[in-house]
Amino acid sequence: MSRIVECVPNFSEGNDQNVIRQITAAAETVEGVKLLDVDPGKATNRTVVTFAGAPEDVVEAAFRAIKKACELIDMSRHKGAHPRFGATDVCPLVPIAGVTMEETVEYARGLARRVGEELRLPVYCYENAAFSAERQNLATIRSGEYEGLKQKLADPRWRPDFGPAEFNARSGATVIGARDFLVAYNINLNTTSTRRANAIAFDIREKGRVLRRGDPVTGEIVKDEKGNPVNVPGALKCVKGIGWFIEEYGIAQVSVNLTNISVTPIHVAFDEACRRAEARGLRVTGSEIVGLVPLHALLEAGRYFLRKQQRSAGVSDAELIKIAVKSLGLNDLYAFKPEEKVIEYVLAKGAAKRLVDLSLKAFVEEAASESPAPGGGSVSAAVGALGAALGTMVANLSAHKRGWDGRWEEFSAWAEKGKARHDELLRLIDEDTAAFNTLMAAFGLPKKSAAEQAERRRRVQAATRGAMEAPLRVMEAALASLEIARAMAEIGNPNSVSDAGVAALCARAAVRGAFLNVKTNAKGLEDKGAVAEFLGRGAALEEQARAEEEEILGMVAAKL
Repeated sequence: MSRIVECVPNFSEGNDQNVIRQITAAAETVEGVKLLDVDPGKATNRTVVTFAGAPEDVVEAAFRAIKKACELIDMSRHKGAHPRFGATDVCPLVPIAGVTMEETVEYARGLARRVGEELRLPVYCYENAAFSAERQNLATIRSGEYEGLKQKLADPRWRPDFGPAEFNARSGATVIGARDFLVAYNINLNTTSTRRANAIAFDIREKGRVLRRGDPVTGEIVKDEKGNPVNVPGALKCVKGIGWFIEEYGIAQVSVNLTNISVTPIHVAFDEACRRAEARGLRVTGSEIVGLVPLHALLEAGRYFLRKQQRSAGVSDAELIKIAVKSLGLNDLYAFKPEEKVIEYVLAKGAAKRLVDLSLKAFVEEAASESPAPGGGSVSAAVGALGAALGTMVANLSAHKRGWDGRWEEFSAWAEKGKARHDELLRLIDEDTAAFNTLMAAFGLPKKSAAEQAERRRRVQAATRGAMEAPLRVMEAALASLEIARAMAEIGNPNSVSDAGVAALCARAAVRGAFLNVKTNAKGLEDKGAVAEFLGRGAALEEQARAEEEEILGMVAAKL
């Protein structure tokens, strides 16, 4: 799944398990959406649900869950310790992978509009989806809570963004928005002192600590002209924190919420805590991530720690995660299992097995079977991925070559570029086969009536276009990988120059092979203008690959 959004709706029911199950079941009726967590609270009488999937599927699941909550929860009878506004109190969408915040805002507003119009609920948009600055803060919107909602809706300033400005006694109102991913993260200390853990938390959190005259702990609190305490800001933006003692493990922790990991990533918070702990005579022994985390957060951490070691960061995702886990000490309290903690990996559980997940032997045998897929397009992508991987290997070897220590960053950049190319080509192995399967499915549609014939023809033509576009993307990605092969043939480790040559041979083979797929599918496309465009693009890519390969092999031959 290349595009992932997470949804974390909070429902005003934390005691009746039957109600909670019905709400989560409604979300799970949407194919492709995976329920990640259900966290009911009895005292708060509130349940936090987490599910994720493709954006459109998640929006549909959220709507169904909100609708079911309206049917089952009566806010006129609700009591709970947590502030609340409605049956579905708040429903944020969070971009995880392949989706921008701007796109997530549009999905959130679309959901809010639908809830307002179809369920006749007052809906406010908050955080990034807010239409005005005064509505960004959830607490501001929810002030007065359910009990004050009727009066609030009567105030023109608090007209809802969507839905009627009418008090719904049963369901209340709903707040829908888009926000960044929040990571609950605890940093372990070699102390049992909550006070010392708190001191480090105050050092690093954005809010910082109260300014005092004289002694920083017992001195008189400094106040501004309005009588409010003056704070000394901490080191890190978008970080909340406190120190506490965990009896289960017998240690104190700095417990932080990273409210925007694009501003303060996990590894930055960890290193800052290490510095502050050392300054106070303490040591950080490790850390723990509470709940799930996006894959990119761990990959960024792995790259960060490799660069600190002046090592190439152009290595596999598995190696980057291994480095991140070791460097952050995520195994300190218990075993960190990426397959259970990384959102993308959790979503992948139970999914149909991909070609790219097969062993090399199994892939070759699948290609040799009687099935027409995987065919030439997928095999071309696989050959191209191998070529890009070879170029990446030369870059990594060059980064670690004795005597070339001062050039590690140069070659790391090439290795990371090569990794991006082979990752893309690996993805295209399955994409090409998926395009072929879509075309076969279209051919299998019924064609008895005139309407069925017209629909079948439309679907066949759309699928044929897709079956041409997929191998064209293989051509483009394989051609782009020649840039790495060229650089490695020219400046890479001379002991591996032959590998750069093989990388070029694989890339050109991938380009030529994929173009054959473009040509064979062109015969079925009725739009001759599009056919000419596709074939023209393909021919240009093939010629460029031929010229590039020839030059690279000339460089290789001169060095052998």
